[in-house]
Amino acid sequence: MSSTANPAPIQHFLEFNDLPKEDILYLLSRARFIKQRFKNYEPHMTLHDRTLAMVFEKASTRTRVSFEAGMYQMGGSVIHLTTNDSQLGRSEPIEDTARVISRMVDLVMIRTFGQERIELFAEHSRVPVINGLTNEYHPCQILADIFTFNEFRGPIADKTVAWIGDGNNMAYTWLQAAKLLGFKLHFSAPNGYGLDPDLIGDAGDALSVFEDPYEACRGAHLVTTDVWTSMGFEDENEARRKAFAHWCVNDEMMSLADTEALFMHCLPAHRGEEVTASVIDGPQSVVWDEAENRMHVQKALMEFLLLGKLD
Repeated sequence: MSSTANPAPIQHFLEFNDLPKEDILYLLSRARFIKQRFKNYEPHMTLHDRTLAMVFEKASTRTRVSFEAGMYQMGGSVIHLTTNDSQLGRSEPIEDTARVISRMVDLVMIRTFGQERIELFAEHSRVPVINGLTNEYHPCQILADIFTFNEFRGPIADKTVAWIGDGNNMAYTWLQAAKLLGFKLHFSAPNGYGLDPDLIGDAGDALSVFEDPYEACRGAHLVTTDVWTSMGFEDENEARRKAFAHWCVNDEMMSLADTEALFMHCLPAHRGEEVTASVIDGPQSVVWDEAENRMHVQKALMEFLLLGKLD
C-alpha cells in the first residue's frame, strides 16, 4: 500500500503575531527585493496562474488597489467580491462561503467587521486567508509601516513608536508588533477611547500609556495616528471630534520627538483633525511611501503564504 504525505498546514495571516519573528523579518527582506525589481521594471511573476479572491464587507481604496495591482504584477489573477454581489449579502453562512470560494481560488483576502468573521472563514477555508482589515486588527498595514520605517531609519527594534489617537485596530496591531519585534509603543488617547485590557494581553514593557499626547511623543522615533472615527462608528463623529481635540498631531508634538522622527498615517487623512497639514505634508512625513509599500509587502506576503520562503 502506498503512503501519501500529509499536506503542510495552511498558514493564515489574520493577526500580526500569526507569524513568528523570523517569518516577519523574512517578509520585510523579501519585500525589499520585490520592490527593487518593481522599481527596475523587472518582471516578478512567481504567482503565475494563481488566483486571489478579495472579499470586501467594508469599502476600500488602498487595500483593493494594492492587493489587485500586486497580484497582477506577480502574474496572478484577481476576483473582487462585495456583500452586494455575493451570497454573503444574502445571509449565506460565512463557513459555507469559505468552503465554496476556497475550492476555486488559491488565496483569499477579506476586509470585514468583527475579527470573529474572518476567523470563522479561515477555519473552513482550504487556502490561506489574509486579514485586509477588521475592527480589531490591521496586520498588512503595520507590516507596511514597519517596512517603511526600515527603509528610512533601519531596523525598528529598540526604537519607540508613539500612537496618538483612538485605541483602534491599528493601535492593537502596533502593540502586537512591538511585543514580537522588540520595540516600545507609547499610547495616548482621551479617556474612554483607550485600549481594551482583554485585547492587550501581557504587554510587558512594550507598552506605556500616557494621558498627555505631547509626553507620548517625547523622544519617539516614529509618530503615527489615524482618523478619529473608524468605519462603522460614524454616528460618534461629533462626540469624537470634541474628545480628541487635544490629540491632533502638530508641529509641537513632532518637535518633542527624536530629531530624526518620522510621521506616518494609514490614510485617508483629515487635515486639521487628527493631524495638521504642516505635519502630514511636511519633511518628516513618509505617508506616500507608506501607502505604496502596502503593495510591496503584500506581494511578499502572498508569495510566502503560497510558495514558502524563496531564495
